[in-house]
Amino acid sequence: MKYINSDLLDQVSKKAIENSRKRMNYNFHANGAEVLQRMLNAIEPDTYLPPHRHPEKVEIFLLLRGKVKTLFFNDSGEIIEVRELNPINGEYGVEIPAGIWHTILVEESGSVIYEIKEGPYVPNVGVEFASWAPESSKKDICESYLANLRKRILSLSKK
Repeated sequence: MKYINSDLLDQVSKKAIENSRKRMNYNFHANGAEVLQRMLNAIEPDTYLPPHRHPEKVEIFLLLRGKVKTLFFNDSGEIIEVRELNPINGEYGVEIPAGIWHTILVEESGSVIYEIKEGPYVPNVGVEFASWAPESSKKDICESYLANLRKRILSLSKK
């Protein structure tokens, strides 16, 4: 049996805080060959998850604690939908169809997502990163891009 409880969430969150990327996975699947990939993703507000899509696979996020914004884009990188996930407000997760550009903005420290994806997992296969967004290796550009996304969300909410 594998249990998901506050002790496990705290352990994974602590590792995310200590990690330079400000996120940490805890895998429930034994290896990348499994047909169902299941993991916790502890994510902190300063993390950058490059906008991406999975051309042939569905992805499911269930927010166990914290607060995040899910962003969805068109092919040009324009935001087409923003949805805040917050279990306290009854917004628990999202099932993202194959082929949809998406990312997450973390709004609260200690946020943890339970993620489910079809396997097998092969690094850089089955995922397409958006050409209109910076690569995660370019820290300064990523920080600027995240700030710009937050401004765009604010302007969308005022319309």
